[in-house]
Amino acid sequence: MRAVTVRAGLTAAAVAIGALSMSACTPLRVVTQTVSADEAQVPVGEYKLDADHWSVTFDVEHLKYSRVVMRFDHAHGKLDWKKGGLEASTVDVAIDAASVDTKVPLLDKMVKGPDMFDAATYPTIHFVGTHFVRTGPSKGKLEGDLTIRTVTRPVTLDVTFNGYGRNPLTKANTLGFSGQGTFSRAQFGLATWYPAVGNDVHVRIEAEFEQPQD
Repeated sequence: MRAVTVRAGLTAAAVAIGALSMSACTPLRVVTQTVSADEAQVPVGEYKLDADHWSVTFDVEHLKYSRVVMRFDHAHGKLDWKKGGLEASTVDVAIDAASVDTKVPLLDKMVKGPDMFDAATYPTIHFVGTHFVRTGPSKGKLEGDLTIRTVTRPVTLDVTFNGYGRNPLTKANTLGFSGQGTFSRAQFGLATWYPAVGNDVHVRIEAEFEQPQD
């Protein structure tokens, strides 16, 4: 009877260890994921902004005390990666102006309203990259046109290509980027609340683009 009990205990332990090993497989694959910054390895084609892995924030000076951060919750975009890498490729991103989130409901309403974005009339903030100037390996300045309401102005972003790899979870070819820049809101006709709210808007971007699978 004791031998049976011991054998059953060993079997249960083996099953538990096996289950633990299997559950560890996915995190292990993620940890050991290889990402390459070699632009020549990236497959040519159109990539879509990953709906779950991106962030666009604006921040602006508030009464000279700090900078208020506004994030956006909805956007879509595409990246046309061409032979020649960053310098030959193009990007087009549209942000839902009404999705701005300051964590302060009253301020959200004001920013979405007619004094600022007027999201009910102009629902989209649009950026189209026009020219990339390389400043180093996997780095450069992306020049483009930013449209807010009816005004379009040139904006330059400092962009880093973080790398390319096959996403271990989705199995899709994936590209990652970081970017930042500054623009004058007054140039877009958005000088409301100045000087209590500063003029220079800092933009910070983190984005992953995935190549649709057939």
